[in-house]
Amino acid sequence: MVDFFIPIRRPAFLLTLGLSLILLAGGCSVKRLALRKVGDALSQSTGGTFVSDNDPELIRDALPFSLKLMESILAETPDHIPLLTALSKGFTSYSYAYLQMEADYVEAEDLQQARAMRDRARNLYLRARNYGLQGLEANQPGFTNLFFSSPELALATLKTSKEENRNLVQWTLSPWAAAISLSKDRPEMIADLPYVEAMIDWMTGWEGYAENPVLGSILMSFESVRTHVAPEEGTLEERIRRDFDGALRQSKGLLAGPYVTLAESVSIQNQNAEEFKSLLGSALAIDVDLYPDARLENLLMQKRARWLLARVDDLFLPELPPEE
Repeated sequence: MVDFFIPIRRPAFLLTLGLSLILLAGGCSVKRLALRKVGDALSQSTGGTFVSDNDPELIRDALPFSLKLMESILAETPDHIPLLTALSKGFTSYSYAYLQMEADYVEAEDLQQARAMRDRARNLYLRARNYGLQGLEANQPGFTNLFFSSPELALATLKTSKEENRNLVQWTLSPWAAAISLSKDRPEMIADLPYVEAMIDWMTGWEGYAENPVLGSILMSFESVRTHVAPEEGTLEERIRRDFDGALRQSKGLLAGPYVTLAESVSIQNQNAEEFKSLLGSALAIDVDLYPDARLENLLMQKRARWLLARVDDLFLPELPPEE
């Protein structure tokens, strides 16, 4: 997804700055102000070195430090909405790229490790969701209680015109949906589906939805676990293909993710090997330098495309010889 990784510029410098400000602070209010300034710097550093990096392994090692730094600041400023949004987004990114996807890669050799990685991914997705809910509560006191009793009513109190609200809802529903997708054998998680669906309905109702490539990708991944689908919305395949068309249009064809998702969710199910290979070929043909803000994401999705192509013989039944 676009802007999937939290870009933190010069984290060591920010940590030093934050500690210096705290040491110089003479009282609680001054200390809190200093911490909020550091939190602002961390959360507002967007479009920088993380998302545009060309070394996924380097980011894998650096991202946990940035997230823990943000958590340490948040502990003193629990109502810092930009920081809460950044944490939700960051833990979602890390869990998907470096736990959930990596679990698929190691499963054939080590099933136990793959399960452990998915459990860890689920836990971090839920941490991300909780930060999103905390942000919504900080932004609008009383929201959480109302949401869990009547999600539609609670969401109706949020203004779609406010970017802060859209970001919080988007980065609450995304990790929540991901956690549910990893928990199809857990009734308590499946019971949360109506909350996620309510958030998706709210997001698709705002005027700028058609320009949101992140949400288009979320919808593609979430279609298979939706429970409330109107007949006019079509079959599962029709909905996924419609989401794919939207994600492709919104990203101007510069994201590899939609191609990979369609190949995995539809082509394999239909046993359409030719479409599968064509979609993954399109993903691999994307020049990652044309969209610097998604360079890292595209590299990770292209890695997945290559992994999937190497498994064609395992994923598709051999074609039967023509009858004579």
